[in-house]
Amino acid sequence: MQLAQKIVIADDHPLFRAALKQAVTQAVPGVAILEADTLAAVQERVEAHDDADLVLLDIHMPGAQGFSGLVFLRGQYPGIPVVVVSGSEEPQVMKRAIDYGASGFIPKSAPLEVISGAIVAVLQGEEWLPQEISDSLDDLVTEEDQKFAAALASLTPQQFRVLTMLTEGLLNKQIAYELNVSEATIKAHVTAILRKLGVHSRTQAVIAAQRLGVELPKPAV
Repeated sequence: MQLAQKIVIADDHPLFRAALKQAVTQAVPGVAILEADTLAAVQERVEAHDDADLVLLDIHMPGAQGFSGLVFLRGQYPGIPVVVVSGSEEPQVMKRAIDYGASGFIPKSAPLEVISGAIVAVLQGEEWLPQEISDSLDDLVTEEDQKFAAALASLTPQQFRVLTMLTEGLLNKQIAYELNVSEATIKAHVTAILRKLGVHSRTQAVIAAQRLGVELPKPAV
């Protein structure tokens, strides 16, 4: 008997998560849906359900630094396709998402039937972008960005959590408290992070992480 498909919906806005659930249910009858409202929660869901069929990922969730969550998921769980669902609808942002390993990019303004169709297409192994995005769009990701993305993808889940907290300005003792480990353990993680990213200080690591940034969508007037 075929098991029900399993999809992770990662968005920090309850109303949009509800809309995504409706689109997913229409696209995949009998689907098992797992929800997350922070990047840390996404990690927990995927670690516990590494047989998930798809992750629908908002890149502006708490804990995310631009495309860092996407790069991390593609590096640690390459068998799980990730579709970015975002209010940042510029063609350049969509193209960067694909270059960093996303299987698709769904604008939050898309109608439910379009979202459902995109989900079906990706589950069938296709790559999905809005029709108006030209295939001839120039590659906007530099070689330096790609090297850093590969280095970021090599971090372990715990190292990635520590880097995320570094970008939020937390000190080692604060990170140790949040993760319930010793400060010595955090120092070891930071040392490993700096080595993997090819930088020499916490500040350089944070600046490097910002390479994967994306501008937040402007609020409607």
